[in-house]
Amino acid sequence: MKKAKDFRAAARRALMGNWGIAVLAGLIASLLGGSGITYGSGFRIDLSEEEISQNGNIDPETAKILMGTLAVIFSIAFVIGIVLFLIGSIIEVGYNRFNLNLIDGEELKISQVVSFFSHWTKAIAVSFLRWLYTFLWTLLFIIPGIIASYSYSMATFILAENPDMPAKEALRLSKEMMQGNKWRLFCLSFSFIGWAFLCIFTLGIGYLWLMPYEKAAVADFYREISGTRKSAEIPAEPAPEAPAA
Repeated sequence: MKKAKDFRAAARRALMGNWGIAVLAGLIASLLGGSGITYGSGFRIDLSEEEISQNGNIDPETAKILMGTLAVIFSIAFVIGIVLFLIGSIIEVGYNRFNLNLIDGEELKISQVVSFFSHWTKAIAVSFLRWLYTFLWTLLFIIPGIIASYSYSMATFILAENPDMPAKEALRLSKEMMQGNKWRLFCLSFSFIGWAFLCIFTLGIGYLWLMPYEKAAVADFYREISGTRKSAEIPAEPAPEAPAA
């Protein structure tokens, strides 16, 4: 059974000679919200115009203008968050397709990152249901929510290879696939924490290289647990036989 170091080694082999396009693909995916970032929607303004006026010594008319401005700002932020979630859901699947091609040794194109817009409904459905199921489990306690997030983590990889598959089926297969493998994925993700810490001292620039490295390792992990590896690994050369006496 392969361990975290084996998946990292496979990622490094795949990235050899492909670092430039991999970094560019990761940057595009991040900018378009396809790096797994989520946006909260539970923010609420509890201050009234009267409270602002009384506590801040601001006249009622100014308080009214201030409240209106804040409402507009938060409304715009909410809309931007929704748009990024929708676009990011589609980009995430395309970026996973890119990384699967990387691990498989197939031709790489930046266009693969944005190639899933023709199946945008499936991508958004998978991301929304994955978020919903994880959120509902989190209501019970934090730990079940974390476990659920790992259970559904392979859904976008599955969808990347099966664009016509229903969203619920992709999530079901991911849950089934991750049985007995959630701890392995946790260990793989945790094994990058040292690199992530070092990236802090590069003002975040190091993440441009860390993200493709980690994503390629997770793609190899998916190939391993799904049994869909396109090419067999190069076997080790047998040791030479001792000459006959």
